[in-house]
Amino acid sequence: MALVISPMVVPVVIIGVASYLFFAPLGLGNSFFSLIVVHAVLGVPFVIITVSATLQGFNHNLVRAAASLGASPLTAFRRVTLPLIAPGVISGALFAFATSFDEVVVTLFLAGPEQATLPRQMFSGIRENLSPTIAAAATLLIAFSVILLLTLEWLRGRSEKLRTAQV
Repeated sequence: MALVISPMVVPVVIIGVASYLFFAPLGLGNSFFSLIVVHAVLGVPFVIITVSATLQGFNHNLVRAAASLGASPLTAFRRVTLPLIAPGVISGALFAFATSFDEVVVTLFLAGPEQATLPRQMFSGIRENLSPTIAAAATLLIAFSVILLLTLEWLRGRSEKLRTAQV
């Protein structure tokens, strides 16, 4: 668990430099593949934490009941487990997306000139000149963050309703 959560603890600059030093000798220093892998590594801890927290309150007797009624393991997962842990999975996915979407340091180390992500464009735009486009993008990012927080709060409330309905 400490290894999985370590990307949350280690500073992003160190992750960026280490990633570059790992991928550069392989010839993948300026590729989409390296960028995707590192962004996935940065998002995994959020998914693991939220899903494991959701699974701690999960009643495994429900899966056993589905199996005793003839459901295959895949059907039991799809029909019983996944709907109950969906708030944790969606929350983890939203946190991972927000973390990846906001990550400019790793992108500066690993992205080539043809890979222009929004945070990288905003960073270079602020460095060169402050334009209304950057202000508009920042406003959209703030609105997106507020919507993300409201969605997470709604999911938390939905999860609480499901838990209290089970008891």
